[in-house]
Amino acid sequence: MAAAALAQSGGVTFFQYRNKNGTRCEIYETALRLARVVRTSGALFILNDHADIAAAVGADGVHLGQDDLPIAAARIILGPKALVGISTHSLEQARAAQAAGADYIGFGPVYPTRTKDAGAVQGLENLAAVAAAVSIPVIAIGGITRDTIGDVMRAGASGAAVIGALCTAGDIPSTAAELIRLMRTVGTLKK
Repeated sequence: MAAAALAQSGGVTFFQYRNKNGTRCEIYETALRLARVVRTSGALFILNDHADIAAAVGADGVHLGQDDLPIAAARIILGPKALVGISTHSLEQARAAQAAGADYIGFGPVYPTRTKDAGAVQGLENLAAVAAAVSIPVIAIGGITRDTIGDVMRAGASGAAVIGALCTAGDIPSTAAELIRLMRTVGTLKK
C-alpha cells in the first residue's frame, strides 16, 4: 500500500495489482485495500487475472494473460464500461487481442526482467511493429528503466509498466515523476 501511495504522489495514474501466488481471498483483501488507496487520487485500478474479484472490489478493469478468461467473458463479468487489457508477446497475439475487443495490450517483455516470467525478450523492433499494427494503446512491459523508457516511447508505446524501476528506487515519488516526465517528453503519453 505504501509504495502505491508514494507512486501516486509522484503522479502515477494507472495501477495494476498482480499476485500469482496468493489465495483468492488474499488477492481479494489486498485488492480491496489497494482500490481504496488508488481512488484517493482518481487513478485507475486494474486487477490482474481475476475478472470476478475485479468486479467485487470495484476495480476499473482487469488485465488478462493469454491463458485467462477470454476478453468477451471478462466483459460479461465486469460490464461494458470496464477496461479489459491483455498481455501479448507477439504481433499475432496483439492483433488477436484488438480483434477480440481489448481496450489496451501489454506487450513484451521488451527487455529482460526479474519481476515476472514473461517469456522471450521481444525488443524494441517487435514493440515498434506491434505499435504500428494496432490502433489500441500498447503498454510496454518488462525491464523498463529510466535509461530505456525514452527508447520504448519512441518505438511507439503509449505507456510503460515500471514496477521494477519504482520499487528499487530510493525515492519513489521523484522516480515516478521523472519517468512520467520522460514518457511525456519523448512519447505519446497524454497529460
